[in-house]
Amino acid sequence: MNVNFIDFSEQYQLIKDEIDVGLKQVFEKGDFILGARQREFEDTFAKYCQARYGVGVNSGTDALYLSLAALDVTVGDEVILPSYTFIATALCISYTGATPVFVDIEERSYNIDPVKLEAAITERTKAVILVHLYGQPANMDEINAICEKHQITVVEDAAQSHGAAYQGQRVGSLGDVACFSFYPTKSLGAFGDGGMIVTKDEELYNKVKMLRDYGRVNRYDHKIKGYNSRLDTVQAVVLSAKLKHLDQWNKMRADNAARYNELLAECPRVITPQVMNDRTHVYQTYAVRVPERNQVIEKLKEEGVSALIHYPIPVHLQQAYQDAGYKRGDLPLSEQISDEILSLPMYPHMTDEQIVYVSDTLKRIINEL
Repeated sequence: MNVNFIDFSEQYQLIKDEIDVGLKQVFEKGDFILGARQREFEDTFAKYCQARYGVGVNSGTDALYLSLAALDVTVGDEVILPSYTFIATALCISYTGATPVFVDIEERSYNIDPVKLEAAITERTKAVILVHLYGQPANMDEINAICEKHQITVVEDAAQSHGAAYQGQRVGSLGDVACFSFYPTKSLGAFGDGGMIVTKDEELYNKVKMLRDYGRVNRYDHKIKGYNSRLDTVQAVVLSAKLKHLDQWNKMRADNAARYNELLAECPRVITPQVMNDRTHVYQTYAVRVPERNQVIEKLKEEGVSALIHYPIPVHLQQAYQDAGYKRGDLPLSEQISDEILSLPMYPHMTDEQIVYVSDTLKRIINEL
């Protein structure tokens, strides 16, 4: 049997007709940039996140960068972030000229460790970017308390956690500003690049809205130096259709994860995801930890199972950040987990037969090591 890492073909068939109708309307009207459907999606998604404002941009990376720019993060400032994340979380800091300060993660959730976060705060710290990794929210009570005490802005990197909740409150409304990616493989994915900035802060909203569109308030009145970073109306049509099904698809992911957990419990050498009691996990990525990870992933591929690694090199050890002065051993948990982590196939419409095959194949490979 061959099991793809992701397969959205069935998902597409469910929403195809609605997308076709919406795209036809956009094509006929011609409002491809900042059109009516795009503005409608901004409002709908912000409401879904239990926030007031949404600003569509062209990627999750730009969502992070423009948020920091709107917060006046600049040269001389420091921004704390977990090293165990996709490099975009760090790049957005570098784009502003500020210094990324990498800290370690919690072993159970793989999210930023609040204790390590507080220890890294200096008089130059302007903000912290926390990452709701793989689809599980970070420890927001402790993080918000620390940041409030030190007067530090909290930025949510929610690129992997659409619809997840912390103590009943959705990601996107847990910090000062939140940033989402709509890259096609996300739980809520476009048919190309896209992103969204969500906030309850009206002043921040107005500034971000100008920054994403050349810094203007009307066609030729530019109040600040801005950028060209807008979510296309075409992508908003796709995302609007998908958003109506997101909660159902997240539940299907959670059911699939529960089935994986049940089957893999028979193999104690496989460490399955741990979900904290006060939050939900939407399993954009179902990541396990295994011994001899590189050998295991190759054997899985030989058996027709497409698996990936998120992420094999923590950012503080990336060559791109060798000038930051970190070395192996500085963030031991991030380094250890990056050597062990393995992402198994996960999407809403996986069949039980596929999950059983992946699980049985993985267990057999592990037992033969």
